[in-house]
Amino acid sequence: MSVAKRDTENRKVTTHRLIEMKQKGEKISMLTAYDYSMAQIIDEAGMDVILVGDSASNVMAGNTTTLPITLDQMIYHAKSVMKAAKRALVICDMPFGSYQGDPRKAIESAIRIMKESHVDALKIEGGSEVRESIECILSAGIPVMGHLGLTPQSINKFGTYTVRAKEEAEAAKLVDDARMLEEIGCFGITLEKIPAALGAKVAQERSIPIIGIGAGGGVDGQVLVMQDMLGITSGFSPRFLRRYANLRDDITQAVQCYIEDIKRGDFPNEKEQY
Repeated sequence: MSVAKRDTENRKVTTHRLIEMKQKGEKISMLTAYDYSMAQIIDEAGMDVILVGDSASNVMAGNTTTLPITLDQMIYHAKSVMKAAKRALVICDMPFGSYQGDPRKAIESAIRIMKESHVDALKIEGGSEVRESIECILSAGIPVMGHLGLTPQSINKFGTYTVRAKEEAEAAKLVDDARMLEEIGCFGITLEKIPAALGAKVAQERSIPIIGIGAGGGVDGQVLVMQDMLGITSGFSPRFLRRYANLRDDITQAVQCYIEDIKRGDFPNEKEQY
């Protein structure tokens, strides 16, 4: 690999670079992380975007939804990730209750996240319903990625995690919301659990990057939850999830071997003590 190419690949990913990637037809890789150690591994592996997702509520705190996680908790996770990320663009989810219905509260929450965690950008769920909050945050010079389709923070409204925008009216609203998000200044949009044809349509019509999770292969990039992709979680197997490892079994085996070695007095051996 030439020095010039290596320098290009290793340079910090920015919102502008993501748009360049879309224009060149280069797919964008995105994965969640919530702590220093895993973020360091993901960043060094060459990930384009690290999402400090409110999915931390599920995979880190054991909640059944994303709703309970607080602004303070999201800032804690984001600060941990930012200490490790050197190349990837780091985006932090704004948690439920930190921006809905009150633009002033939205900008206060957004500024706190940016000042205390130093992340590169924020992600906000919703379309026209949260337009004022998004515009207020954008007016402060804070980059925002939108999130349409299945919006987990609205699970109590929908009552199910089923595929969204299958009906014509909801699909039309999603298309309109995507256009609105680009027009007001969002640098990208995440589409979650929608028909593949709709995801491709939005990606073709919008000039900003469209990242999918269960939105088909016609979008500009993909995102998954790290614990799901690595096979750490169990009991969650949506169609869009591909497991690239089975770390749950590997970790279980390693822990059981550790316990066994302690019980039989094999750990530590003579070479493992002072």
